Amino acid sequence: PVYLFVVAYLGMLIYGAVLAFQQGPTPYAETIPPAAAAGAQTLGLFLILHTFASGCTALTGVEAISNGVPMFRTPEPRNASRVMIIMAVLMTVLFLGSNALTQTFAVYAGPQETILSALSRRILGTGALYVIVQASTLLVLLVAGNTSFAGFPRLASILAQDGYLPRQLSFLGDRLVYSNGMFVLAALTGVLIVVFGGDSHLLIPLFAVGVFIAFTLSQTGMIAHWVKEKGRLWQLKALANTLGMLATGLTMIIVAVSKFLEGAWIVVILIPAFVAGFQAVHRHYETVRHQLTIDHGLPPHLKALPKPRLVIPVSGVHKGTINALRYARSISDNVIAVYVEIEPGRAERMRHDWDKWGLNEFAQLDVVPSPFRSIVGPFLDYLDHTDQVHNDGTLASVILPEFVPAHWWQVAMHNQTAWLLRIALLYRRRRSGKVRAIIDVPMFLRE
Repeated sequence: PVYLFVVAYLGMLIYGAVLAFQQGPTPYAETIPPAAAAGAQTLGLFLILHTFASGCTALTGVEAISNGVPMFRTPEPRNASRVMIIMAVLMTVLFLGSNALTQTFAVYAGPQETILSALSRRILGTGALYVIVQASTLLVLLVAGNTSFAGFPRLASILAQDGYLPRQLSFLGDRLVYSNGMFVLAALTGVLIVVFGGDSHLLIPLFAVGVFIAFTLSQTGMIAHWVKEKGRLWQLKALANTLGMLATGLTMIIVAVSKFLEGAWIVVILIPAFVAGFQAVHRHYETVRHQLTIDHGLPPHLKALPKPRLVIPVSGVHKGTINALRYARSISDNVIAVYVEIEPGRAERMRHDWDKWGLNEFAQLDVVPSPFRSIVGPFLDYLDHTDQVHNDGTLASVILPEFVPAHWWQVAMHNQTAWLLRIALLYRRRRSGKVRAIIDVPMFLRE
C-alpha cells in the first residue's frame, strides 16, 4: 500500500505540474465557493500561527521510525537513518507539491471531501486514475493506523519495566507481542471514538499538543545527554538539539494556544493526570519492593511454625466437605467445622448427619446462629472470637471447600459462598500484625 500510494501520488503530482505549465494558474475568483468567500478571514498574526500549527501537525508521523529502530535489520541505526532520510524527502516532495498544485489550480475541498480528493479530481477527473489514488490513500491510512499498535505496546512495556505502569504491560503474549498493551490501546481507541463521535479531525489538536511535547522533551533529553557524555563534536550536536528544542517547544506553544478551544485543552488536563497516575503506580511498586525486601538477610535458624488451628466453613455433609476434612487432618489435629445456621431448625439436621457419618472423629462441629440470614459476617465474628479465646499468637487458618462447575455458564447457578468468604478474608485488614492463611480445596464436577 505504501509503494502504491507513493507511485500514484507522485504520478499525479508530475501530471499536475505538466498541466499547470500548459494551462497556467487558475484565477481564485473563478473557483472560490460562496461559503468559503463568506468565511474568509483577514490575514493576521493569529491566522498565520494557526496555519503554522496545522502545517506542523501534518508533518508529524516520522517519529514512528525512531520508535521502531530495534525492528530494523542489522545494522539497525544505519537502516533506520536511511529510512528516515527517505521519509523526510518523500514528505517534503509530497507536501510542497500538493500545496503548489492546490494553489495553482485554486482547489477547495468540499464539506464532505478531503483536499487530496479535490486535487486528484481536479487533475485526473473522476476516472480510473482518480479511483487508484483514493484507494491507495485508503490503504496507506489503514497501514498508518497500525503504527500505534506497534509503538504504544512497546513504549508501555518500557514504562512498565521501570515501574510506572502495571507490570502486566511488560509481558509478551503467546504471539511474542505485547498483547496486553494492544488490548489497552484498543479499549482507549474505542473510548475516543465514542467520546468524539468518530470524527478524527477533532482528535488532531490532542495529537498535535501531545506529540510536540514529546518532541520537546526528547530534544531536551539529548541536550542533557551530550553535556553529560561529551564526545566528538558534542557542542555542535548539543546546538542542533537546542535548536530542535526551541523549534518544537515554540510549535507546541503555538498549537496549544491556537487549537486550545478546538480540543487542546483536554490534553492540558490529561497529561498532568497521566503523570500523576504514573507516579502513583511507581510509588506503589516502590512500597511493595520495600515491604518484600529482606534487609538483614535470612536468620541463621528458621523456626518452624506450630501446626495451625484450622477452621472449615461447611454447608452440609457431602463429598466436598469430606475432601476438605481429609486435607485438614493431614496438616493439623486441631480442626473445627463451622456451620452457619441461616434457617432455624437446620442445625439439628446438620448435627444428626455429622454424628451419623462419624465425622466427630475428624473435626468438632460448631453451629453459629445467623438471625439475619447472613453467612460472611457471623463466620468472621466466630473467627475473631476463637482467636481471642485461644490467644496463642496466631490466627486460625481457613480451609474453604469449593466445588467447580464443569461449564462456565453454570457458575451463575450457584451462590458462590466460598468466593465471598475468600474475598472478605483476603481484603480484611490484618490485626496486630498477624495474617490469616486461606486454603482452597476444590472439587471439580464432571457434568
